[in-house]
Amino acid sequence: MSDTLTSTFSLRPATEDDSPAIKSLIWQVHINPTGLDWHHFTVAVNRADEMIACAQLKPVPGDLTELASLAVRRPYRQQGIARALIEYLLAEAPRPVYLTCRSSLGELYEKFGFQRVALEDMPKYYRRLHKLATIFLDLTRRNETLFVMKLG
Repeated sequence: MSDTLTSTFSLRPATEDDSPAIKSLIWQVHINPTGLDWHHFTVAVNRADEMIACAQLKPVPGDLTELASLAVRRPYRQQGIARALIEYLLAEAPRPVYLTCRSSLGELYEKFGFQRVALEDMPKYYRRLHKLATIFLDLTRRNETLFVMKLG
């Protein structure tokens, strides 16, 4: 990370006080609001210690780990904060690490070594999630699909 970036934000484990800001940001960016336990989050904060981004490594059924809830407040986007959060969380994460994302974001995660998982190779939890997401995306007529991706 460059000196400019590290002087404008820093990363730290979330605290209970961060919980309302985490939930608010997740709702603002329209991503899955389930499983938002602040204990699993890392947050990016500005110089005033205001939360500007968050992400988590959360446990999911089957003793799996998922990179999830990556969100950056609009004024802070395109500054390397998402990349910093991903790199920070993946540095110590047990493998494999899964994630789910809209198909339009697949290329972003491929840069970190994630690969798309075929439906028949998905753990049971992700097969169910994929099925539900497909129904939802069909109903909302979005030209997106849900990708399940895996690292390691």
